[in-house]
Amino acid sequence: MKKKTNFFRSLRFRILIILIILGIVPSVIATEMVIRNYESRAFAVRVENIRTQCDILCNLLIKENYLNDSSSQAVNSKLELLSNMYNGRILLVDRDFRVVKDTYHVDEGRILLSPEIIRCFKSGEGTGYTERNHMLELAVPIKSPDVNQLQGAMLVSASLNEVEVTVDELEQKGILIVGIIVAMSILLGYILSTILVQPFARITKSIEALTDGYQNEEISVPDYTETELITEAFNRMLARMKVLDESRQEFVSNVSHELKTPMTSMKVLADSLVGQQGVPEELYQEFMRDITAEIDRENKIITDLLTLVKMDKKAADLNIVHMDINQLLEDILKRLRPIADKRNIDLILDCFRPVEADVDEVKFTSAISNLVENGIKYNVDDGWVRVSLDADHKYFYVTVADSGMGIPEDSIDRIFERFYRVDKSHSKEIGGTGLGLSITRSSIAMHHGAIKVFSREGEGTTFSVRIPLSYIP
Repeated sequence: MKKKTNFFRSLRFRILIILIILGIVPSVIATEMVIRNYESRAFAVRVENIRTQCDILCNLLIKENYLNDSSSQAVNSKLELLSNMYNGRILLVDRDFRVVKDTYHVDEGRILLSPEIIRCFKSGEGTGYTERNHMLELAVPIKSPDVNQLQGAMLVSASLNEVEVTVDELEQKGILIVGIIVAMSILLGYILSTILVQPFARITKSIEALTDGYQNEEISVPDYTETELITEAFNRMLARMKVLDESRQEFVSNVSHELKTPMTSMKVLADSLVGQQGVPEELYQEFMRDITAEIDRENKIITDLLTLVKMDKKAADLNIVHMDINQLLEDILKRLRPIADKRNIDLILDCFRPVEADVDEVKFTSAISNLVENGIKYNVDDGWVRVSLDADHKYFYVTVADSGMGIPEDSIDRIFERFYRVDKSHSKEIGGTGLGLSITRSSIAMHHGAIKVFSREGEGTTFSVRIPLSYIP
């Protein structure tokens, strides 16, 4: 059953959101910059025009001596025209801060002490404009070119409604443009996201086809570098799964064979005893010894299998103890020396320094014992097995080298597989279950260690084990 996908968590949705953001953000920024630039430019143009008109009007005021005699119709008409033109108000103030002329005819004769007028009289220059209540205000000095003293000031208020209306219209158009861009971004984003995710959909479909049983095929979607990398990684995983499946089938076959062989031998021996009358006691005891040996062999196989199962499932808890590794290796070789003496094989222990480490005594002993036993089993008569111990600040190293028959190059990568034997023709003569090295590798891995093998056929084998001095769970 296919799992229902959540669109809001999908790659298509994320691509769509990214494209929408990439469309909206620049358009909003550009629109805002255009509007603000127009607004500042419109203010500057309005101020410049008012200043120009005021300069012309100031010259006429001086010429007509309007501040002393405000009856000039030419000046009054100019003032009314200018105030109507900018939908504002003009105040003329003499040097005593008295209002000589007010186009609103409200403050004439009164004293005006506005900040703009005061700054204008102090500096003798025109003040910068201020925006207040949708009105633009600026003060312009009235002075004669022939007289240094300031004769008066003109306070002009001009409406900004026209500019603001235009700005509002631009903002509305900007919103419309942004809306159109958003709609186009959504449409374009949906199309592009659909195109971009199609290769991933093909990967999903190919994987689903493989999970439905077509396991002998590989997938290939080379549309993008990413999809190519994904398919290559999946194909490597699939190849690994095939190897594991083949290993599992071979393991089951080997287990069946190894368990069936002792059973077959016992059945043959039992049938021989049952089918004969008056079996001599010597023959009967011999057959029973053989049956007992086959039972022991069967029990050893089952015990090793259970050990591996526990290690695979991590069910076996480590009993970590800080131990003297030198003494532990001496005990291992002491126990195995009688086996080596039967073939006149020397067991040599080289300890380069005292080593103490955190290990599980049972599992570590089992791992090293398996390596030394293999060195004895697969050795030549009058040979040697050398065990070396060394350490640094972080790890200790155990090396088990022998003078035996060695391992063929094509078998080195498989010696840790369960039931794998290099020399299958002599496996029964040599003995063992074929599980020793698998148990060894699992034991060392549980200690967070590593094992490597170096071998050349006919020249012996060397196993190198590295385990941390301090065990960290």
